[in-house]
Amino acid sequence: MIQIIAGNKGSGKTKKLISMTNQTAHETNGDVVFLDDDNRYMFDIDHKVRFINAGEYHVHTPEMFLGFLCGMLSQNFDISYVFIDAFTKLCKTDLKNSDWLFQAMSELCDKHGVNFVLSISADPADLPETLKELMI
Repeated sequence: MIQIIAGNKGSGKTKKLISMTNQTAHETNGDVVFLDDDNRYMFDIDHKVRFINAGEYHVHTPEMFLGFLCGMLSQNFDISYVFIDAFTKLCKTDLKNSDWLFQAMSELCDKHGVNFVLSISADPADLPETLKELMI
């Protein structure tokens, strides 16, 4: 399952994502991962969660981002949730041209039993219709 938290800058997306991450870490039996593009929220995330600064791994395209996710999931079969802050900034994608990426992520969900929760800095009204369906 893919879920999206969308809103304009300063609307509290990251705060909600961090809260959901920490709550999930206490409720799920699987491993929980939090991806960000830097370390600024490292100490806000529960110690049970694997915090990854994806900015350290030279992810420069949406294709590289998908490869990064696949590598992470292939290394750890116990991952049940991946929380991704600043999604469009991290994977450097334009949401209007990202249907293929969300399709590939959806296939990962189905095949590996993983859930993705993304924060996207955009006006929810401006999201493509396929992404509006994923908003929480």
